[in-house]
Amino acid sequence: MIKPLRTTRRARAALAAAAVTGCLVTLSPSAGATVTTAAAPPGRVTVDVASVNGSGCRPGSAAVAVAPDNSAFTVTYSEYLASAGGGVAATEGRKNCLLSLLVHVPQGYTYAVSHVDYRGFADLQPGAVGTQKASYYFQGMSQTANRTHQFHGALADNWQVTDTTGIEALVFAPCGEQRNFNINTELRAEVGTSDKNKTSYMTVDSTDGSINSVYHFSWKECPVRR
Repeated sequence: MIKPLRTTRRARAALAAAAVTGCLVTLSPSAGATVTTAAAPPGRVTVDVASVNGSGCRPGSAAVAVAPDNSAFTVTYSEYLASAGGGVAATEGRKNCLLSLLVHVPQGYTYAVSHVDYRGFADLQPGAVGTQKASYYFQGMSQTANRTHQFHGALADNWQVTDTTGIEALVFAPCGEQRNFNINTELRAEVGTSDKNKTSYMTVDSTDGSINSVYHFSWKECPVRR
């Protein structure tokens, strides 16, 4: 039975493992390229939100935290939900969020993002379709290809997908430069062949912090300047 919208947050907290596992997306390495990664650096890594834009993340609705071991950082949203059907306005069917982050790392190190875990909750009527899309890039550098995952109703459960970049294809922040790390995400909910009088939705919304997106670092030591 499809859970009504008013029980969504309770359901998200109660459901255990994700019912849907996304595809792994791996970029092809450049010919002859070699990359050596390092252990996470000692010292403090901080991530600050420089700007936030989009219909899925009003200012103040996205929070960022760094893991104590500097292995990753998490982004938690509180208003990120796309819905369709049941008389919902058409504009509610697509939500997006562009986060621009300032990542401060210890001197002598630089970082890339090697893989990302996205989690959320979906309540899709039979025949409805939900879509999650993401890309990331450093300020002034080329944007990664969009990674897209689709979910098909009937579905009323947590979802999880993972985007992975091969080690040889990692894009590191330039050593000695401060460039914002930009995260561009999108959620869609579409009626599809479902009953248009019933509501379906996709969300990464979380008021209790139990659902978040996890961005895993890869580290590299910068060359010593002489």
